[in-house]
Amino acid sequence: MSIAFSRRTILRGFGAALATIGLPTVARAEEAGDPLFATAFMEGERFGMAILDRDGNLLRRISLPGRGHDVTADSSGDHIVAFARRPGTFALALDRRKSREPQVFHCPPNRHFYGHGLFIDRDRLLVATENDYEKGRGVLGLYDAMNGFRRIDEWSSHGVGPHDLALSPDGRSLIVANGGMETHPDFGRQILNLALMEPSLVFLDAADGSLKERHTLPPDWSRLSTRHMDITAGGRVFVGCQWQGEANDCPPLLLSFARGEDRREHDLGKFARRLNGYVGSVSVNNRSGLIAITSPHGDIAIFMDAGRGEVVGSRNGVDLCGVAPLANDFVTSTGTGRFGTSDLASMAFDNHILAL
Repeated sequence: MSIAFSRRTILRGFGAALATIGLPTVARAEEAGDPLFATAFMEGERFGMAILDRDGNLLRRISLPGRGHDVTADSSGDHIVAFARRPGTFALALDRRKSREPQVFHCPPNRHFYGHGLFIDRDRLLVATENDYEKGRGVLGLYDAMNGFRRIDEWSSHGVGPHDLALSPDGRSLIVANGGMETHPDFGRQILNLALMEPSLVFLDAADGSLKERHTLPPDWSRLSTRHMDITAGGRVFVGCQWQGEANDCPPLLLSFARGEDRREHDLGKFARRLNGYVGSVSVNNRSGLIAITSPHGDIAIFMDAGRGEVVGSRNGVDLCGVAPLANDFVTSTGTGRFGTSDLASMAFDNHILAL
């Protein structure tokens, strides 16, 4: 997010408390069939994950030991995992149907999370993007979701700086956005290989991590970091990028890929410069056929018809970044505390929203 304290404040935990509130409230909302959403947030010096309804009513909050980034869930939506923002090393798993205390687990030494993950293999495994920072390579950590999220293996991401990832509709391919940026916790969020960046989008076999297909970008676009993505029901992956070069040279920030095809570059017309070189989140609404991309640096969400490739609308909001599908539309959130139609002034929502 682009708000001052969320970028510049040294992030500190607030003890080991993992208290949760609001379990009956969530149950009542579920019984009524209301859409629910999960997102990480900050509140002063504290961090947490929230479950909210479509209007932004806070139904449940779970304390996190540090700043979170993205949230994922299994196919039932019952088991939720929140990941630390890089270079954080914790993840928190919650069974939202039960009142027991959430479980915190960590990546191994010399690794950190990139803030994203998802369930594969019929929800038996959790895969997370990680940095093997001593070797300067990207890895995917595999955690046994049936056995306390014990880390059991890792696969190469076939690139540097793996950030977001997606699973193909048939469950056979794991798609990873290798942002190309080498970092090390000793140097904070500084990019160590700016002149040598090589972003990529890879398709891996979800059964064994083997490389199926790798897409790279033209040399002039080497500083176009592939970051966040979502996938349509037909299997096309839309990737939002972040430009690390000169503002006047910014390439297209929305690309899409499909197996066996060349990449597509999507023209956002007059809205392109509003993004200020930065896409913070991407969301596909398969019901309406729309794609949403957001930019907290540009205070905007842009909506594009996936079939026609045309921008059909936009929404403004200070530090707007979180977005998730809602019926034929989208719900959005901001770093200034707005979620849907509600203002929670004491809270700053992080970059992503998960529709449960």
